Amino acid sequence: MLRSDMSTVVSHEEVHWNLADLLDGQGEERVGTLLDEALERSEAFAERYRGALQTIDGAGLGEAMEELGAINDLVGRAGSYAGLRFSTDTADPQRGALLQSVQERGTKLETLLLFFELEWTALDDARAEELLSADGLDFCRHHLRNLRRYRPHLLSEPEELILAEKAITAHAAWTRLFDEQTSAIEVQLEQPATLDIALSRLHSPSREIRRTTAEAITQALEPGLRTRASIFNALLVDKATDDRLRSFPNWLAARNLSNEASDESVAALVAAVRARNELPRRWYRLKARLLGLDRLADYDRIAPLESDELTVPWAEARALVQDVYGGFSSTLGGIVERFFDEQWIDAPPSPGKRGGAFASGTVPSVHPYVMLNYTSRRRDALTLAHELGHGVHFALAASQGIFHQDTPLTLAETASVFGETLTFERLLDASPTPAARLALLAENIEDAIATVFRQIAMNGFEDLVHNERRDSGELSVARLGELWTQSQEQLLGDSVELTDGYRCWWSYVPHFIGSPGYVYAYAYGQLLALSLYERYLETGPAFEERYLELLASGSSRSPEELVAIVGLDLGDPGFWDRGLDLLERRLEDAEAAAEAAAS
Repeated sequence: MLRSDMSTVVSHEEVHWNLADLLDGQGEERVGTLLDEALERSEAFAERYRGALQTIDGAGLGEAMEELGAINDLVGRAGSYAGLRFSTDTADPQRGALLQSVQERGTKLETLLLFFELEWTALDDARAEELLSADGLDFCRHHLRNLRRYRPHLLSEPEELILAEKAITAHAAWTRLFDEQTSAIEVQLEQPATLDIALSRLHSPSREIRRTTAEAITQALEPGLRTRASIFNALLVDKATDDRLRSFPNWLAARNLSNEASDESVAALVAAVRARNELPRRWYRLKARLLGLDRLADYDRIAPLESDELTVPWAEARALVQDVYGGFSSTLGGIVERFFDEQWIDAPPSPGKRGGAFASGTVPSVHPYVMLNYTSRRRDALTLAHELGHGVHFALAASQGIFHQDTPLTLAETASVFGETLTFERLLDASPTPAARLALLAENIEDAIATVFRQIAMNGFEDLVHNERRDSGELSVARLGELWTQSQEQLLGDSVELTDGYRCWWSYVPHFIGSPGYVYAYAYGQLLALSLYERYLETGPAFEERYLELLASGSSRSPEELVAIVGLDLGDPGFWDRGLDLLERRLEDAEAAAEAAAS
């Protein structure tokens, strides 16, 4: 498939990704041949390396890991293609069937190779360190060390095989059903709309439009609510079973382990954010006054302060983001340009398309992709900057290889928030009046509230739900609504009125279903990235080289070692307050702009 010159594209409706790169430019039948080759090599790997770790030397371990990486690349390309293709039309049965087939075949490969991880973690410490001290293992050393952290939580090989085989009809199947259910939600507005389109209308300057849209969203969520609650309950008990079998002390411990974060450090983050809940409350009280309301309702929280909703056409958003990234670093600017020119982005919302936005790193041998639901709002332009931050992070870390390209979730937002912040500051500097400055600050503050405070509130919802499900059994739709409201009230206090309809809005959040415990990483990453931005302001041009080194390091070192590259210390007890202090200064700027605009 020939690439088109996307520099001529003027509408986001024309921006679709080209997934053929994942298949070596061949057709969809290449998915099957990739998995066939992976199976053949996996069988040979098992025959050669089962039981070999007791006698193998460091060079032999390197050879084994290189072959394992090559197998993972084959499976990763097939899986990325199937998953990305499904994400743009979850209602297409052929795409769903392909995804299911790839997942099933991937599970078979996983069971063939599982022995190696189990044998590696079973080695005594002295033998493992002897192997890890060998030269030539930089591409996998940290990964191998990390695997050994799971040693207390792994089961016997037969038990692990059973869990791997059943996962395809348990967690993966429920998650797919949830995605299909939510992607099919149709909101009855002037004409039927996807959930993402409807949610975007909550940015309308008209309160009547916001109110009626919120009511329509609630009505659209209600028909499938019991089904989504049943899915949630099934996955809650599935996770409880896994945690019990693996001897995790609490529902969040497995996520913390994968994030390379201690339970104590995560608890400190949650406590630090909750201690500053007055910041969002203070903003919402100010916003109510600016909108001429006694108190905001839940559907007013992201209402614009400008009377005319500002739109940003695709071509303008592209030019802005390319200029911002290129102005900071020619290296990053060049990567961002490739996303546009080489069809690595899928932009328009469409029926059946997965909601929200994301970046996928795929595999280091290909390149990342970005999915958006672009609706031409200014916030969408900032989302583009955000997701391209993920994209450049994946692209730079690809040099680390397949074992070290992906970072823990706690560092995954580093480049995305940094890039979004650079873009925001560019827009803020260009704001011509106090009113325009206030409107932009409002959007930034609300994004920060959504990413930091709301995500910690959602973590609180998960905490309530997981623990109550384990203590008291299945949770009714009504009880889930009560726990959702409880967690939101802890955040909002009396600053926002929660309507009755809002009680069911937990039910379209995919992270609760597919990635339990995920959400606190948004707050972690946002505050870390804001501290990173502060460091950039302090350091000046010399910061670029250190920042690129950080991104290019992927997950080859621990989070503490990685952020030390740019002079940050995750062990500092006041670390989280540094980012929260920046958010408070933004709020003070907004208060000053509001006063200036009124005078």
